[in-house]
Amino acid sequence: MTELEQLAAEVAQCHKCSLARGRTKTVPGQGPANARLMFIGEAPGFHEDRQGLPFVGAAGQFLEELLASIGMSREQVYICNVIKCRPPNNRDPLPEEIEACRPYLDRQIEIVRPRVIVTLGRFSMARYFPNASISQIHGRPKRIGDILYLPLFHPAAALHQPRFRAAIEQDFLKIPELLKQAVPVEEERPDQRAQQLSLF
Repeated sequence: MTELEQLAAEVAQCHKCSLARGRTKTVPGQGPANARLMFIGEAPGFHEDRQGLPFVGAAGQFLEELLASIGMSREQVYICNVIKCRPPNNRDPLPEEIEACRPYLDRQIEIVRPRVIVTLGRFSMARYFPNASISQIHGRPKRIGDILYLPLFHPAAALHQPRFRAAIEQDFLKIPELLKQAVPVEEERPDQRAQQLSLF
């Protein structure tokens, strides 16, 4: 069992908050463990709760279109949410629910070690851009440690508001350049280099 699979198993057994009582399935996250790009949304919706996978409804389809616009696919990125269970009637996550799920998200970031993290919506944005307004800072990246963070509007909001759609489409085009600018996750060790040289 991989580290991400182990984490998903722990999430499936989680009862840290009241959301556990109403869920159909937990929605830990999806994507390769070595993804250079991670998306963090807000919370699972109806379709995610049924399938146990993030971003599988209309917002997920739009996210896939956005990825295609920069020559990428869903299979290349890691996608998760701030909280791992659907809130009743898709209401906003509560502070105590976000806090209960925080260790899971922390561990996902530690395991995947992405170079760029894109926050989708204000709840994931608030984790890295406290007290900021998404309408003011969307599309403006910030480096924290070795990771570049890019705040974007949530795809679901963009589906309902044309101005948000135009903004997220434009902001998305910045991602390839951010991936080029990003610091490598792990510098190659001298012994690895020597071992490779000895093969020639």
